[in-house]
Amino acid sequence: MRELKVVGLDVDGNHIICESDNPADKFTLRLDDRLRAAVRGDGARVGQTQIEIEVTSMLRPKEIQARIRAGASVEQVAAAAGVDVARVERFAHPVLLERSRAAELATAAHPVLADGPAVLTLLETITAALVARGLNPDATTWDAWRNEDGRWTVQLGWKAGRSDNLAHFRFVPGAHGGTVTAIDDPANELIDPDFDRPLRPLAPVAQLDFDEPEPPTAQDAAPDPPSEPARGRRGKPPVPAWEDVLLGVRSGGQR
Repeated sequence: MRELKVVGLDVDGNHIICESDNPADKFTLRLDDRLRAAVRGDGARVGQTQIEIEVTSMLRPKEIQARIRAGASVEQVAAAAGVDVARVERFAHPVLLERSRAAELATAAHPVLADGPAVLTLLETITAALVARGLNPDATTWDAWRNEDGRWTVQLGWKAGRSDNLAHFRFVPGAHGGTVTAIDDPANELIDPDFDRPLRPLAPVAQLDFDEPEPPTAQDAAPDPPSEPARGRRGKPPVPAWEDVLLGVRSGGQR
C-alpha cells in the first residue's frame, strides 16, 4: 500500500487533503465518524456506519446480551431495535453458546420426584417416556435461558403428530450433575415413573350402535293362509275318469 501524508483540509472543511511521495499526486479523504473513531483509537467503531453508531448508542452490546440471555432470540432483539439481524448476531453469539451449554448440562441432571432425585438423568428419563408413548426421542429440541433470579429454565420441545409440544424445567447445577424440577404439567408427565398414561388426555369417543336389528317375533309374523283345493270350473264336481266308469265306480267312491 502507498503511504499518504496529510496536507490540510479542503475548502468545505469535510475532506482531508493528502499527498504521496510525489507532491503532484493529491488525494482527498472524507471526514466521517469512522475516521474520527480511528483518530480517537475507538477500534470497535471503525467498521461501523453512522446508523450503526446511533443504534449501538441506543442498544448497547451488554443490553443485547442481557436480552438474549433472558431467552429472546436474535430475530426478536433485532426487530425490537429496528436493526439488521447480522448486527445483533456478533454480540449474541457467545450468549447463545452459554444457553446451549446450560441446556446440555441440564440433560445430565436428575429429575426431582416425590421421593427425591431420580437415579436416571433427565435425558434418560425423557427418552424412556417418549419411547413408551411411541414417539421419536431423537426429534427433540433443547433450549435454556437465565431468569432474573439467576436460575436457569430449560425447555424441551417435541412433536406428537401435527402438534408442537413444550415442557419446562428448573435447572439447578450441582454435584453429580445437579437437579431439574418440573415447572408445568407436560414436564410433570414426562418425568412421572408411570409411562402408561398419554402426554395429553384424549376425548372419549361416542359409542356407535352397530348391532343388527333383531328378527321379528312369531306374533309379528302373520302365517300364510292355507291353500284351498282347486275346484272345477263354475263350481261343478269333477268328471269321473273313463276307467272308473268301466269298473262301475261311482263318483262318490262306492261300487
